Amino acid sequence: MRCPFCQFPDNRVLESRSAESGHSVRRRRECLSCNRRFTTYERIEFVPIVVIKRNGERESFDRSKVLKGVMRASEKTGLSPAHLENLVDEIEMELQQRSIREVTSNEIGELVLKHLQQLNEVAYIRFASVYRQFQGIHDFIETLNQLQTGSLKSKREGSLSLESDNFAESNSMNQPQEPTSPALNSVPR
Repeated sequence: MRCPFCQFPDNRVLESRSAESGHSVRRRRECLSCNRRFTTYERIEFVPIVVIKRNGERESFDRSKVLKGVMRASEKTGLSPAHLENLVDEIEMELQQRSIREVTSNEIGELVLKHLQQLNEVAYIRFASVYRQFQGIHDFIETLNQLQTGSLKSKREGSLSLESDNFAESNSMNQPQEPTSPALNSVPR
């Protein structure tokens, strides 16, 4: 590796350490000609992943698009940017570990949902509403019910039960539905 200052081809490594959570190696080097020091990073060169979009177009995987979508879904949820970066890192690693170099945008969306479900329910619902193109409140109710009965049980006692039958009945009678949650029963009317 050439010195960035004098372009001399030989240098020595003074120090090596793991960086970026083990995804790269940071090396401090010293030029054997001018004795100036510089830092280099060694990273794994990933084979590019091709994303097949819904309309059939193909484009290179762009982690910034995934991060942007996750950040938008996670606004005001209290999730730190570091959590979101790690989530996108995990998704990218899963894609890199596959033997197939082409992936559909649907597969990426499902991976994001799988990771968000473990991280934050609100972010999961927000992302699902855009990714699955919800058309109305029934799509939200169905997803909330699946979330509630699925692997991610509500962490709070007395969570609101959203059953589409109850919603449809109360909506058709044009009368407010009585709350089923103890927390909502205590709210003054």
